Amino acid sequence: MKQPERPSPPFRPVSKWRLAGVLLVSLFLGFLLARDLVGKVQAVASSEGYESLKIFTEVLNLVQKNYVEEVNTKDLVYGAIRGMLSTLDPHSAFMTPEMFREMKLDTKGEFGGIGIQIGIKEGQLTVIAPLEGTPAERVGIQAGDRIVKVDGEPTKDMTLMEAVEKMRGPKGTRVTLTIMREGFTAPKDFTIIRDIIRIKSVKSRMLEDGIGYVRLIQFQERTGRDLAKALKALGKKDMKALVLDLRNNPGGLLDVAVEVAEQFLPPGKLVVYIKGREGERTEYVTQGNGAELDYPMVVLVNGGSASASEIVAGALQDWHRAVILGTRTFGKGSVQTVLPLSDGSGLRLTTAKYYTPKGRSIQTTGIVPDIEVPIKTPPEHRTVREKDLKHHLRNDQKPPPGAPPKPAVKLAPEKPDASVDIQLQRAVDLLKSVLIFQEKPAASAP
Repeated sequence: MKQPERPSPPFRPVSKWRLAGVLLVSLFLGFLLARDLVGKVQAVASSEGYESLKIFTEVLNLVQKNYVEEVNTKDLVYGAIRGMLSTLDPHSAFMTPEMFREMKLDTKGEFGGIGIQIGIKEGQLTVIAPLEGTPAERVGIQAGDRIVKVDGEPTKDMTLMEAVEKMRGPKGTRVTLTIMREGFTAPKDFTIIRDIIRIKSVKSRMLEDGIGYVRLIQFQERTGRDLAKALKALGKKDMKALVLDLRNNPGGLLDVAVEVAEQFLPPGKLVVYIKGREGERTEYVTQGNGAELDYPMVVLVNGGSASASEIVAGALQDWHRAVILGTRTFGKGSVQTVLPLSDGSGLRLTTAKYYTPKGRSIQTTGIVPDIEVPIKTPPEHRTVREKDLKHHLRNDQKPPPGAPPKPAVKLAPEKPDASVDIQLQRAVDLLKSVLIFQEKPAASAP
């Protein structure tokens, strides 16, 4: 059976892009071959949507002619588009030409801003997590913080894309976030100096007893190649087992998620498949030579592991290639298509849902770890997940046979210590046990 072709790499001449990550101050994109989407939109506009478009035109004309002050037609149209998309799921949005250009640059892993992941929770702009080593983290912005104002402007009814646009800016400029946090008696201002956010997506080191450690920060254009180099370097140090850390990884390029997964799976294995509204199915299958990398492996996940991270964790879990350890993941099981518009702006539209090799949709449910190791955190640091976001897509799927409904094992530290990464320590202990059994000769029969 012929394997489906992999989408082409980003930044070749294209008209549509595919995303597999939550909305960040840095947005990431991937290539999409979906030529019929524009035709479908035109068909809707020419049929039942025609009468509604007439009403929109009437309102636009009335505002232009009768509003008390002069109005900018483009601002009216852009505002109407934002309002329309705000009624959809939280990952669909409109991008101005400036935002669209910046998004295409962000896939390089370098952008000007403050470095936070944001979402909408209960109608309020909320911090999902600050990115490591960024200005937001340095001034003390925390997961769960509610952003009340940006430079004095209230964020009520502000879209995610509008918030991103206001927080982005040249290096050295200032932006003030007014934050309300659990325990605060009143909102507090945090003034942040923007910087060039350079995100190294792969970090690696050797731990102990031949156990390697690789952390993926995000799924960027070079992540697959950088991961291959890191694994090769660890192999030269006699690596016998691996911890792959996907905690707080918000996702990124769908195609790169496949490149990462295929470094641990043999060729011809299904990594993920996506289905659109009409039920059409597109499969992503490994094409590499990961069968040689057969060492014991643990994947660390938590509530900040989203989308592309969940694709990798789900594939390795379904194929029994790795033990998944940590806490339940974010739960974003949708794919976005980015469509360029005629004036240079762009449309970010949710067009498909993705499924693990065994057919699991993780939308709102997330990846359930094989071994749950919870970490006690203060209420103000509670993780925001997909199910907490306004207008999130529902998961109507019943768990298929064989899908893990709950963790097989639940471990918790007897005496929690904030200075110890207990999840990583549990992963190392598990791999040590596996290595001992592998090296110990089988006992002969009496």
